[in-house]
Amino acid sequence: MNEAVPACRIAVVAYQGLCYGRAKSKEFTVIPYVATRADTPPKPIVVVEKANFDSWLSAQPEMHKGWIAAQGFEATGGKSLSLPGSAGDIDAVLFIKDGAWNIWSLADLPAQLPPGFYTVSADFSEKEATEVATGWSLATYVFDRFKKSKKEFATLILPDAADENMVRRTVKAITLVRDLINLPAGDLGPSGLEAAASQVAGEFEAEQTNIIGEDLLTYHFPMVHAVGRAAADAPRLIDITWGDKSAPKVTLVGKGVCFDTGGLDLKPSSAMLMMKKDMGGAATVLGLAYMIMDAGLPVRLRVLIPAVENSVSGNAFRPGDILTSRKGKTVEIGNTDAEGRLILADALAAADEEAPELLIDMATLTGAARVAVGTEIAATFTDDDALYAEIAAHAAAENDPVWRLPLWQDYRHILDSKFADINNAGSGGFAGAITAGLFLKEFVDTAKSWVHFDIMAYNNRARAGRPVGGEAFALRALFALIRDRYGR
Repeated sequence: MNEAVPACRIAVVAYQGLCYGRAKSKEFTVIPYVATRADTPPKPIVVVEKANFDSWLSAQPEMHKGWIAAQGFEATGGKSLSLPGSAGDIDAVLFIKDGAWNIWSLADLPAQLPPGFYTVSADFSEKEATEVATGWSLATYVFDRFKKSKKEFATLILPDAADENMVRRTVKAITLVRDLINLPAGDLGPSGLEAAASQVAGEFEAEQTNIIGEDLLTYHFPMVHAVGRAAADAPRLIDITWGDKSAPKVTLVGKGVCFDTGGLDLKPSSAMLMMKKDMGGAATVLGLAYMIMDAGLPVRLRVLIPAVENSVSGNAFRPGDILTSRKGKTVEIGNTDAEGRLILADALAAADEEAPELLIDMATLTGAARVAVGTEIAATFTDDDALYAEIAAHAAAENDPVWRLPLWQDYRHILDSKFADINNAGSGGFAGAITAGLFLKEFVDTAKSWVHFDIMAYNNRARAGRPVGGEAFALRALFALIRDRYGR
């Protein structure tokens, strides 16, 4: 059942990347481009409320007034301008604030300002200071494993009110998620994902069991085995546990399809280009688990990651096959490209056997969810109204957007099969994200609360603090939820 973790240079390097060798301020802190002190006098970032700009401007030296006018500067929220000093250097940075602070408020500045140290003159609360520093650091993220970057960023002096541990924890977790998603599938297959999970677990002395290859049949994960058996890198179920056994059970399940060809229902080449990110759910739950363990939250944490590659070979599972799941339900394969829900079903069934207080699954599951809510919102499914209300409140507070879609039971007939208990793909082509959620719901009976997230796990466009590439959807909102529900 237990197999030694295979050597995986890339996965090890991916996690070592969280040591933040790119941080020029590393001698002062472990947070990239956020320092607790400066070795040169920091330049001030002067925060001016948009409504107060005219009165502020009237009190400035003539040199600054002339410079602002010459630049055609308009006082719009989020806009900044470097103000010159008498020696031709930067005297200060003007920043226009319009609205409440959030994690991305200053995230444009690290790349715009010349390298050096900067400090913000603002009356921050602890949450505001922590978020601003977090967003600043995340804005310096570069995935440079294969194409080295010479980009230098400005360094922020950590605001006095900020929680340094929370900044470090969040930046490290999101960097982990981004790194894992951005790695090509040739460098991060199921064994590599296992190795990365082992390093997260090992940092906190969590227990880990890896059920690999044919052992999946012995230990009753038949659909994980069926989906992954055609790949050269054997399928596996990664099972991590941590925390006091008497504490409330919180279980995270993440879809770990390290590459998805579509199987015998082969994807077109254009649809395969992004499939290295099909393990984004697994990466996200690892990042969330890291935050929970690092914060020492008083929960009994379990993380289940079915890790596979959906490949094509002579022993690949086929359309029309009928699989018997861990739960005993039979599943007719309507489409081999609807494989994520199959591996999640076995993992959810295993999680549900313990009747956890809170069961969360995350998956890059359907294109239909992207059609419904776009690529920048986490589609959310749960029958627990109170749970969703909490999630939505934390998502709004953390600027980490979610949107609820219905588990509309009248659509269950779409998944009917003439030959099995359920079909994995259904018919008609409508309500694809909802029917995927309904499929998963069939495998959850005893968990007190369950929520399913159908996420993009990728930024298609660059925004402040969020470069194109892998992204941790709903991670900060879920950490806040778990911290507030179960924290000390």
